[in-house]
Order: sequence, then C-alpha cells, then structure tokens
Amino acid sequence: MSTPDSGPDEPSASDDGKDGRDGRDGAAKDAKESKDAKDAKESEGSEGSEEREQPQTAWSARRDLIDHSPRTMNVGDRTRFGGSMVGGSQHGVSGGQVTGDVIMGSKTEIHQWALPGLSAPSASVSGEVPQTTLDRLAASFVAADATIEALLARLRRDRVLVLSGARFTGRHTAALMLLHRLGAAPVHTLDRDTNPSTLADEFTAPDTATAGAGAGGTAAQPRGYVLADLVTRRDRPLREHHLLAACDRLTALDAYLVVTVGPTAVLEDVPVVSWQPPQTADVLAAHLRIRVDDDETAAKLLELPDVTEFLSRSHQLREVAAFAQLLGRYAAGEVGEQAVAQFSLISLENQVQEWFEEDEASIHLRDKAFLVALAAFDDGPYALTAELSDLLYRFLQQTQNPVGVPEVPVFGTHIGKRLQLARAERYEDDEHTEWGPVTQQKARFVDDRASLVLLREVWTGHPSARPALIDWLRRLADDGRPLVRTRAASTVAVLARTDLPSAMALVIEPWAISNRFRHRLVAVNALTLAHLIDTPNIPRILDEWSKGEDRRLRWVAVRAYALIGAERPSQALAALRTAARSLYRDLADPDDFDREMARELGEAVALLLLSEAGDQVLAELRLHFTDDRLAVHDLTIGGFVSACRHTQDDERYGHPLVLGWYAQAANDGSAAAHHIPFLWREALGDPKATRHALDVLREWVLIADRSTTTEWALAHLLRTLVTTPAEHQRLGHLLRTMPGEDGAAPPAVAARLLTALPIR
Repeated sequence: MSTPDSGPDEPSASDDGKDGRDGRDGAAKDAKESKDAKDAKESEGSEGSEEREQPQTAWSARRDLIDHSPRTMNVGDRTRFGGSMVGGSQHGVSGGQVTGDVIMGSKTEIHQWALPGLSAPSASVSGEVPQTTLDRLAASFVAADATIEALLARLRRDRVLVLSGARFTGRHTAALMLLHRLGAAPVHTLDRDTNPSTLADEFTAPDTATAGAGAGGTAAQPRGYVLADLVTRRDRPLREHHLLAACDRLTALDAYLVVTVGPTAVLEDVPVVSWQPPQTADVLAAHLRIRVDDDETAAKLLELPDVTEFLSRSHQLREVAAFAQLLGRYAAGEVGEQAVAQFSLISLENQVQEWFEEDEASIHLRDKAFLVALAAFDDGPYALTAELSDLLYRFLQQTQNPVGVPEVPVFGTHIGKRLQLARAERYEDDEHTEWGPVTQQKARFVDDRASLVLLREVWTGHPSARPALIDWLRRLADDGRPLVRTRAASTVAVLARTDLPSAMALVIEPWAISNRFRHRLVAVNALTLAHLIDTPNIPRILDEWSKGEDRRLRWVAVRAYALIGAERPSQALAALRTAARSLYRDLADPDDFDREMARELGEAVALLLLSEAGDQVLAELRLHFTDDRLAVHDLTIGGFVSACRHTQDDERYGHPLVLGWYAQAANDGSAAAHHIPFLWREALGDPKATRHALDVLREWVLIADRSTTTEWALAHLLRTLVTTPAEHQRLGHLLRTMPGEDGAAPPAVAARLLTALPIR
C-alpha cells in the first residue's frame, strides 16, 4: 500500500548541476547555476518541512477557496458548488455566471477604429489641422461650460496651457477645441518628439503672401499650436523656462499653444491643469445627434439594453465615438444587433492587445507584468499585487535576457499612475484572513471582464511569455498565504478554459503529482474553478485519476469531487465508493491501511452532504449502505460523522448544520428526517465510530446549553435514536456522566435531554 509520501523523488541537494560546469565559461552562467543550485536546496528543505505539517482539512480548504476566489468566478454565490445547509437554507457557494464563451472561448474578431481628433498624433506627425476636422469635432465636443471658460481664460492670459490627463480621455480633442473657440486659425500640430529646450524655435511668423489662406482665416487671426503627448525623459524634462521662452515668442507672433501630457510626464516647476473627461453618456448622445436623422431616433438608440450595458463599462471616449458611429450604421440598417452587442467586448480586447503589442517605450515591461498580476489578483490587496508583479517582472527579464541579472526598481511608478494605465481603481475593503476580516487598500479593473480577457491574451497571443508565467505560478503555489495560492489556482483555471491540454501538461499535472500538500491542493482548486467556468472534460479527468495507481492523483480527484460533486452526486459518490474499495483491496497487513486517504474520502462525503444536493446525497448513501460492510459502510459512517461536526459559520457554538437540516426535514416530513436518525444509530453502534459519534453528541449538548433552538432540535432527534435498550443505555450514560466546559459540572441541559429519551 502506498504511503502519503510515495512518488518520484525530489531533486536532492547534490543534484544541483555543479558537475556540469566543466567546459562552460562566462561569469553570468556560473552565477545563474549557483542561484539554481541554491533554489533547489531551498525547495528541498521546504519540501521536507511541508510534509511534516498537518494537511489542511477539506472543509477549511473549501473556506479559503470561497474567501479568496476572484469576483469573476462568483464562487461565494454559486449553488452548484459546495454550499452548506442550515434548516433547509443554503449557506456557502451559490449562484452566478462567468461571462461565458464570448470571453473564455476563441477570440472575437477585432477591428480598429480611427476617428479624427480622438487619438494623439503619431510620433512623426506635424502640420496643419484641416478646418473641416475642427468643425466636425466642434459639432460633437462635450465639456462643462465653466471648465472650458476657465481654461480659455488661462490660455488667453498665459499663451501656453499644459493639459494633463490619461490617454484616450479626450485631452487632445479638448486642446484642439480650446484653440478653435479662441478663434485661432490655422491650427498646427507639433512633433511630439520636439525637444523642450528648442520649443520656442518651433513658432515662426506666417508668410504674409499666404496668411489667411488654406484655413480660411485672416492675418488678424491668432495662430494655434498643439503639442500632443510631448515626449519627456528624466534627462529631458519640460521646465518652466522652456514655457516662458515659448510664451515670449507666442506673444510676439500673436499665437497660442496647448501641450498635452500623460500622468507620467517629467515636468519641473511647470503649472499643469488636470483634464477630466466628460461623462460617456453625454459624449455618446452628442455623437449620435450628428449621425442620425432626428432626436427621436437618437433617444431610442440610447435606450437599447446593449447601449446601457456599454455605458456601464466605463469605456474610453475614443470607444464611445466609435460606438456612436456603429449605432449610426445600425439605425441605417447596415449592421445587426449582434454587432452592437459585441462592440463592448471587442473594444476591451482591442485595449488588451494594445497593452501587450505596444513597444517598450510606450508601456514598460514592468507595467506589463503589473497588468498580468492585476488580472490574477483582481479585487485583491494592491500591495500584494505590486509585490508579486515585480516577481513576474524578474521572470520576464530572465526570458528576455537569460544571461543578465534581473533588476527591479525599489521605488517605481506611483500607484495612481499605474492604476490609470491599467484602467483600474483603488478602494478600501475588508479582506478575509485566518484572524478575521482586515481592512486593506485594494485594486481592481474598472471592467470586470478585463482579467479574463487579459489572461487569455497573454497565454494564447504571446506564447514566449509562457515560461516566465509558469515559473511565476509555481512560485505562487509555494506561497504561505492562502490568497496567493488560491489566485494561482484561479489563474490556471482561466488558462485551462483557454487551452486545457497545455495548462494540464505544463501546470496542473506537475502540481497534482507533487509530494507537497500545497501543490496538490492548488491543483484541486485549479480543476474545481476550471469546472466552475465551464471548462470541458474536468469530471472525466477526475474519474480517470480516481481509478489510477498514483495515490497523489487519487487524492486530488477525491478533494475535487468534494467540491464539484454536488452537480452530479450519483457519479461522484460512485467514484468515491470505488476509491474506498481500493483501500481494502489486496490488503495483506492491516498496518498498511491508508488512513489518510480514508479520512479524505470521509471529508469528501461530508462536503457533499452539506451541499445543496444534500438530500440526494443522503438518499444515495442510504441506498448503497449495505453494498459493502467494510469499504462502503466505513465511507458512509465516516463521512456522516464528519459532516455532523460542522456548525453554522464555523462558530464554536454555532448551530450544528446536520441538526438544523434534521429539524427542517422533520418539520417538512421529508426523507431526511428518517435517513439522518438511521445513520446516527449506525454510527453509535459501530465499534470503530462510536467514540467519534459520542464526541460529536457531547459537542451538540454543550451547544444546546447555550441555544434553545439547538436544545429543542436535539431533544427531538434523541427520541428517534432510541429503538433498543442498548441504545437507551448508551445515550443515557452519555447524558448522565458528561462534564461541562473545562471539567465543570455537567450542563443543566443534559438532565433535561435525559428526560426526552424514551424508555426501552
């Protein structure tokens, strides 16, 4: 019989690759090998210490999974997965849907939209903005009048205005419209790579022979300049004296300049105005007014459910303008409802692709690592996300440059700027811990679909990142924090939904055959969550593993059955019975009996009993109770007694879940009112289970001493447990002799319950 530690040997400290250095040269390679050897030794040491620890029970592991799974999986609200029952009401994992195949399946076809004035000019563009473009933008421009008037007053006074805002918030359009309302003509765009020190040299006097031509202006009209997304660096910042020199030159030429910069621009003593984008609903309405024939049609379009859904997603203004264009085509009958319904998701996929296709100068590798970490830890503590994103950044650097030494800046981008890039938000909320709720500063994507789309894009669209991502996930599975391990599992679940064969071979199976309890538990959670988001073939995998020879795979299958078996209780219980019989098959020496696996099987049955399928599970257990007087009998009794130990909210004196279930069944007249007493009598009469069953009854009596509800339910149950003199004697002895808390006098409730026992 295999033991809990059976399986392939882990790498030993002597197997660290030092003998293979002969003939190799290069200090970088030696340093890397030395580090690998050190990591191997540390891994081996942690392996041994882990196996000496007591594995986490299935019930507490389930609680961690519920507490720490991402919001997109709604584990805490799904009735299909491991809930708990008190008096007929479900408590635990219940209801909800993940976004489905449109996100988790094959990618949607993606189209790019380019609308004049909605995005910053490219790095090499300079020239005059056509008057037709300015007029078109003016027709749909939306901004608060007070805001525009304040900006115009400042621009008239200073001649130069620096407008700061996130990308795609309309800052470039706002710059053009400020100059347009000021009456500037023509309006020129300047190259974003303009050196701040030579900014004043960009402004030249107009040619008197052509002044006023082309743009329809006159010589008396001021000229306008826009420098969109000025490129600055630490060695080339925009300084105050650059603007003062530009102001002098602009005054002499009767011209105005608006500079737009991002939140990470390097500025020194430069007055900046923060640009706040208008409401997306206002922008959409403004664009629709110029694209449809009448206001009534525009109003009907705005009332469409897909439009309401789109506006709830906090889309960028460029996406809003493109959506208005699509709605105009929909109103004209050129596109159908499906195009309107899919537009929001397509826009999100466009954004995610931009993040990972931009060159390093636009989005640094460290920021890309943060985006991936935020996808894994969406709605989690920001500090934890940032910490683990830097770990991923190191792995990505090693992929890009294997001989280099990964470097992580100690002090990097400000949290606000980092979240702005990610289209995310921060907030304070409680985080579940083993010590109770703790208030944390958290971060999450504004669009809750972003994490799923992003992980799919990285895994399938950028295979070169897989080695670093796999190394990162393996490190997360070793982490001592349940939140980190759970998010490693949920991330792999998304990868499995996208590409099951690769996720199984590269991540889940290595975890499942590990000798470390932590790794196997992460594999359990990954398979469970993968099934939760409708990944196909997970039950088939569990069925095969439960019948296999590898004890570790059987363990993973049993734990997973406990979590997803409520969906198919008959099949799950059949698999658990098969696994239980295998424990007794060919057992030559009783000392070889695998008690740990037997305990796991019992806990699996307990979780199924306390799920929303509890009535069906209970009926199945009763139906097959006599199939096998060893394996099936022990499995049923062990699982039932284990279920009886659990209380509402896991409180020390919480109402016992099975007792509450019995009370409700007795009130409703359901079959559980007969099955529960039957299993109690069998447990009390089984020499191997009597002591454990009596211990549970003692706990129930102590709870009843504090709760009238529990006392009445227990009194009702005890009357059904006495059918023979022996049963009366056993329960009577318990109630007469049991001590109170910490050796105190017997609780008063014991005497009252004694009177409830019928005389036999």
